[in-house]
Amino acid sequence: MTGSMLDEAYERVRNTGPERNGWLSNHAPMAVEALAHRGHEQAVHRWLDSYADRLEERPRGIRAIPADEWRDPLGDPVRTGDWLDYFDRELAGEHWREVLVRWWPRLLPGIAAGATHGVIRVGHAVRALLDEETGPRVAELGQGLAYWAARWQPLAPPGTGPYRTTDPRSALDAVPRVPDQRFGIRARLAQLADLAEWPAAAGAVPGSDTDDVPARLAGIVDAAVVRHGTHGYASPVMLVHAATAPNAVLRTLPALPGALWAPSLAAAWAATAAVTAAYAPAEGRPAPRAGSAPDPDEVMRRAMDTGDAHAIKFVDTAMDTYARSGSPAILAVAAEATDQILAD
Repeated sequence: MTGSMLDEAYERVRNTGPERNGWLSNHAPMAVEALAHRGHEQAVHRWLDSYADRLEERPRGIRAIPADEWRDPLGDPVRTGDWLDYFDRELAGEHWREVLVRWWPRLLPGIAAGATHGVIRVGHAVRALLDEETGPRVAELGQGLAYWAARWQPLAPPGTGPYRTTDPRSALDAVPRVPDQRFGIRARLAQLADLAEWPAAAGAVPGSDTDDVPARLAGIVDAAVVRHGTHGYASPVMLVHAATAPNAVLRTLPALPGALWAPSLAAAWAATAAVTAAYAPAEGRPAPRAGSAPDPDEVMRRAMDTGDAHAIKFVDTAMDTYARSGSPAILAVAAEATDQILAD
């Protein structure tokens, strides 16, 4: 990765807010990191130019959040500016890993924050930092953590036992759908508490000992990517997050102590199940034909050319799945998802 290009991009969006129009996420930092990571750093500034009219100024703080009084403003979007200032101070005084490890378990129960964009933004920032530690990347991590804290949103509690299936794809197929899918994600997620099947469907991942967590988490990501190929047509953009949210957690694991891996896996699965419950259709469609898939570079280039951040981020995650499987079917899913997102 060309560090200077990504750092320049981070500097360009440093003083922008994490949202626009009151609740839509600022996808610029996530998309440019994905482009740079996938070898398209020369396109980063051009892509940012096309996205510039969707950026808003960084919100101002109301009053400083004391270090020992962080619980009350957690999940209060009115305090977004205060959270941005808070993490600027935190990261100015400590190494980014120490801040991440302290705040990860605090934020994890609210993984639904910003339609899971809080954790996704943090995952992109951590991947960039693990590649190279620079000031702009540390600052971007702070902004991701601040966004997560400001929009912190817990899900309905899962069950205490494991979900009753043998693999993630079967588990996703067994997730119950919320009955009313007319409104936004907050209204949909609120219905989970009333679903009798939810606790069992969102239960712990079987066999989640620490050593198994990366493989189990990768299995969830892969299942969500593949399922987008059969069910993504119903809500191409929102169902992207069923895959990108757990992948953000997977990318963060190397920066976390082993004691945080199992709860990270549980939260990631709950997020994937919740997005699936909120947006998946009742019936799937045939998966796209693998024979029609272009090569990996062409898939990413097509997503980049659409200018759509969700297409870029989904293909970025699908490329991780493709690297694990080598299956052309994954490329076909990624290519079709890009077309569906563009048409949505």
